[in-house]
Amino acid sequence: MEKWFEASLSSLIAITISAVGIYAAIIIFTRLAGKRSFSKMSSFDFAMTVAVGSIVATTVLSASVSLLQGIVGLAAVYILQISAAFFRRFSWFQEAIDNSPLLLMDGKNILYKNLKKARVTEGDLRSKLREANVLDLSQVRAVVFETTGDISVLHTSNENQELENWLTKDVMGK
Repeated sequence: MEKWFEASLSSLIAITISAVGIYAAIIIFTRLAGKRSFSKMSSFDFAMTVAVGSIVATTVLSASVSLLQGIVGLAAVYILQISAAFFRRFSWFQEAIDNSPLLLMDGKNILYKNLKKARVTEGDLRSKLREANVLDLSQVRAVVFETTGDISVLHTSNENQELENWLTKDVMGK
């Protein structure tokens, strides 16, 4: 505990230079790879975000990892992300790394089996319906547990308004 506030000038300079270097590398790699690098579209995207955070922290704060090693590690993770984005064009790969959206409500009918599968409680569902300003369950056309873990509520106050099939094309549990 007595070393909490101790640091040499050279270590502080090294941390600052590493932080600036790794920060610049993230900006460059993200510009090359695209904004998808930090989206939360799939478990692979989530892993990318965690890996980048870990590499940044290790590079900036660990004396055993050089700035060059951190940048090469970042480059490797970004190359994996770009490769995954390319291979997502193939259905076998997309099915392997991406989650599928899951229908939680079909109209006003709650699909309890899918709630259990998604580990969503009725309380969570009610909360999302309230957030979407649903006043009556007859307004609900569908509730979808998205690949990101978000819950989308598709609703309308027009009782004659139908839900376009295109919006739920890839949703499981219909």
